[in-house]
Order: sequence, then structure tokens, then C-alpha cells
Amino acid sequence: MLVAFSVAPSGTGRADGSVHDAVAAAVKVVRESGLPHRTSSMFTEIEGEWDEVFTVVKAATDAVLPFGSRVSLVLKADIRPGYTGELDGKIERLERAIGNAAAGDAASA
Repeated sequence: MLVAFSVAPSGTGRADGSVHDAVAAAVKVVRESGLPHRTSSMFTEIEGEWDEVFTVVKAATDAVLPFGSRVSLVLKADIRPGYTGELDGKIERLERAIGNAAAGDAASA
């Protein structure tokens, strides 16, 4: 399964509203998990089996708790039994489709 999640504290008391220290603590947990992962400006994606993925999400959430009075967690999951390597596989298929569409556009021009 693939899980995209974002975890952030609120009630941090910081005048600038920044949550980068808390997010860094969460991403460190993900990186130390050994699961395939990717972090972007808004979400972290991880790939694995149910129990291992949700163990990491819980640990990442726990790592953010000390940074504020409450924590927000946003999570989206793609559950596709029998498939692995989809963290990169989905992107590779997308890029091929874009390339094929561009090739088709050039051929019809």
C-alpha cells in the first residue's frame, strides 16, 4: 500500500507559524523506518504493508506531539494488494503516458 500523509502541530506559540522543526522530526522517523518513501513540500509518501506503514505514521505523529498543543494528521491511502514498487512505478507510468501523448501530438501536427 501507498500512504501519503501530512502531520503538523498547532498551538505552537511561534510568531512566524512555522512548523518545520516538527515536520523534520516526523520525516526523520519515516527515514529511519527503512520503508520506501518520498517527501515533498506538502506530504510524505511511504510504501509497505498495513501494519508497518501505520506503525510509522503513528510514530511520526507521536514525534510531532511535543511541538504544540494539538496535532493534525491528513492521510490518503492507495491499497492495491499484490503490488510493490508503486512509489516509483506510478510515476514512471505517468511519465510514459505523458511522453506518448506528446509524441502523438507531434505526429498529428
